[in-house]
Amino acid sequence: MGKKYSFFVFLLMLVLVLSACNDSEKASGEAGSDDGVTKMTVKFSHVVAENTPKHRGALAMKEYIEKESDGKIKVEIYPNSSLFGDQDEYQNLVANNIQFIAPDLSKFVGNNPQFNMPSVPFLFKNDEQAIEFWDGEKGQEILSSLTGDGVLGLSMWPNGGKHLTNDVKPIKEPADLKGLKFRTQGGQLLETIYKTLGAGSESIPFGELYTALDQGVVDGQENTFSNIESKKFHEVQKYMTVMNHTRVDYAIFTNTKFWESMNDATRKIVEAGIAEGTKVAREEAKSLNDQAFDKIKESGSIEILELTPEQVEEFRKVLAPIYEEYRDVIGADVLDAALEISKK
Repeated sequence: MGKKYSFFVFLLMLVLVLSACNDSEKASGEAGSDDGVTKMTVKFSHVVAENTPKHRGALAMKEYIEKESDGKIKVEIYPNSSLFGDQDEYQNLVANNIQFIAPDLSKFVGNNPQFNMPSVPFLFKNDEQAIEFWDGEKGQEILSSLTGDGVLGLSMWPNGGKHLTNDVKPIKEPADLKGLKFRTQGGQLLETIYKTLGAGSESIPFGELYTALDQGVVDGQENTFSNIESKKFHEVQKYMTVMNHTRVDYAIFTNTKFWESMNDATRKIVEAGIAEGTKVAREEAKSLNDQAFDKIKESGSIEILELTPEQVEEFRKVLAPIYEEYRDVIGADVLDAALEISKK
């Protein structure tokens, strides 16, 4: 009887220990190194190609963290939706199956309509203005608004202004969009933009977009030069209109349980690594977009229309009522803070 009881107690303790190890953090860690840094492996999943600002930033973050931790912290990067796609990366971050994602901010409009900010038409003139907003008080409040899901936004990574491509006709004025159907990242404001222009919109995962364009599921899409070139969208589209009408901006998000589980020494290195990744991603955004635009032009595979200031103004006038329509949805204080920056 005594042996059976002892064996039962042993099994019970073993189950409890294994359960505690599993629940403590899925980013498997081992505490106890001499410098206090926890040995662990973290996963960073994203949906874009390697030759993009986001991936360059992720690599810089990885290199910094692994070097400064003397290899105690391993960072695994999964680009091109190779681990999780648009539709399931957030759920897996919430579950702590991955520790970092860098999604398009407009993906979160269902969680908080203030994430519509990159989609406000013709709001920010360039990356610098967008960065100033997201680094500021209102931007940081928005990034921190998902903690109820166990998710924390850390730092904005720009991608740039978006431009239109389509397979039907040149787009020079608002009326040219009437009857066309475009893929967007989703969200109320983007849907309103295309509805206002007489066009349809459909949300399609980024990893499936090339096929959707090739098969004619949608007529066109909107994206940055680097995303268009790196995913070869220009090879299955006939026309591109340089617009800079809305933006693609990303941010690094982490799981709060993972984040809070790190000791000070470990978090210090991870935070510095994110800062390094942010620096590189921000530096690379404009240069990679410029390089991508040159490659698209050199390819000769798509007709490019660069709108005059007068043509852009026609689009501005048609889309201007959206500001008032979304003022209360986004918040007057948030929109005003952005408009102050855009006036500079």
